[in-house]
Amino acid sequence: MQRLLIVGGGSAGWITAAYLNGALNDRGKNPKVKISLLESPDIPRISVGEATIPSMRHLIGVIGIPEAEFMRATDATFKQSIKYKNWVLKDGSHYHHPFTSIRERPLDSSGERWLNSDRSMPFMDTCAIQPAACEANLAPLVMRKNEATHTLNYAYHMNAQKFADLLRDVSVARGVTHIQANLTDVKQNEHGWIESVATDRTEPIIADMFVDCTGFQGHLIAKTLNVGFEDYSQFLLCDRAVTMHLPYDTLYPGTVRPYTTATALSNGWVWDIPMQNQRSIGYVHSSEFIDQSAAEAELRAYQGPGTDAIDVRFVPFKVGRRHQLWRHNCVAIGLAGGFIEPLESTGLYLSDLGAVLLAEHWPSNAAAMQKLSERYNRLMANRYYEILDFINMHYCLTQRNDTEFWREVQKPERINPRLKAKLAMWKTKPPSAHDFEDQWFDGMDALEDIFDFSHIGGRPPVDTGGLWNHESYECILYGMHYTPKLNSATAHEHRPPATRNKPTEQAMKILTALPGHVDVLSKALGMKAYHKAYTPIGWT
Repeated sequence: MQRLLIVGGGSAGWITAAYLNGALNDRGKNPKVKISLLESPDIPRISVGEATIPSMRHLIGVIGIPEAEFMRATDATFKQSIKYKNWVLKDGSHYHHPFTSIRERPLDSSGERWLNSDRSMPFMDTCAIQPAACEANLAPLVMRKNEATHTLNYAYHMNAQKFADLLRDVSVARGVTHIQANLTDVKQNEHGWIESVATDRTEPIIADMFVDCTGFQGHLIAKTLNVGFEDYSQFLLCDRAVTMHLPYDTLYPGTVRPYTTATALSNGWVWDIPMQNQRSIGYVHSSEFIDQSAAEAELRAYQGPGTDAIDVRFVPFKVGRRHQLWRHNCVAIGLAGGFIEPLESTGLYLSDLGAVLLAEHWPSNAAAMQKLSERYNRLMANRYYEILDFINMHYCLTQRNDTEFWREVQKPERINPRLKAKLAMWKTKPPSAHDFEDQWFDGMDALEDIFDFSHIGGRPPVDTGGLWNHESYECILYGMHYTPKLNSATAHEHRPPATRNKPTEQAMKILTALPGHVDVLSKALGMKAYHKAYTPIGWT
């Protein structure tokens, strides 16, 4: 298959174009596939802040963009963790989900030791130094002679529109064709495969493969190929976000946090994503429990005074995925394929993964399409279900009962049966690596009463731990105070104080070598200096 047309730009479209050009065409130096991208010049472009996970570093590495160039072009900052505040109770408490965990070898007993302690120290503080690094606003890098040596695992916060622009410029310079026109029609052959698309400004565009990056509309995958949608709203109640950008020129909080903050509010949660020139905040909420005006007021109250002149934007969304992300010769990537709220920063990740798997499963001819598409759909479905479980877990383990929303998310019918089976197992033992090998726990057979697996080989999905392993599950479970039952012999004994494990204690000295996050951003990337306005209300 030598001709590819990507319909739709934005982050998903340009990630797909840039990655496939890097993986299939050696960054344009050895072109095997002609890649074109059709983008409407009339659809308004909206700038948003985006948090990522460490796989983003693989993406920009394959594309071939130097990290410093990428960070300067996208106003990017470093991200080392997600800090969850007020998720257990509305009491100001928090816990971190960092990217770097330091475990004992050859046998890790960090979880068991913490469970049998007095739990006076948060679990992740006993086996990771990144919570301390984050709270001290340190960068994950050690700077030596103007060169950065990364010490701790990290991802980025960035301006997604500027990221798309960077990928566009790089891709076009390396041979990708950029077509600016509006899609008007799609032509299929007698077997339902897409042959070409018509636009308002060009001749029909013919291709062998098509990628749908047209957002929630799904012009190819849904409107043309009629692929159905699997709805996850029974388990994830939020369906709307209200967002705002807070410029540092007037609202600099005094620092740039090296982590994303997710603070639970009355009917959902607010993301807080710091970039080099502004913060992006957004209140993810359920329209069934709060109206637009109240949600906007709660978002503004999270920040505090000085936001009256700043516009907000409401973004409705539907959680779930297409039954098949690859049908015939069309692959849906990004919002066209599905969406799960970004509580664990998986928005761009799913576009990234879609492009990576398409490169790995690129068909050499039409005869190979069926087998490759079946495998692709299976792998992508596995990951969607894995994300569904993990996000669902944050909600159902809360102890909040201050609003109807928080009482509703704890009801048994709001918990995915596969997650219920995992939680039942982890009430008897801590999570371990082998829990993700041939995973099948008692109770998982109830999945088939809710989900349709006929599109992914007729078998239930498997959580391989590819995105979050047992260490991440321990982090959330213990952060949310969900712990195995202690046996009766130890439950009433005096418990020793919680302490860091030996490798973590030894690694704490690294903190003295790490520079401040703002220092790295200003010295290495040229971030401007700003005067502090005030500390946001939601931070206190």
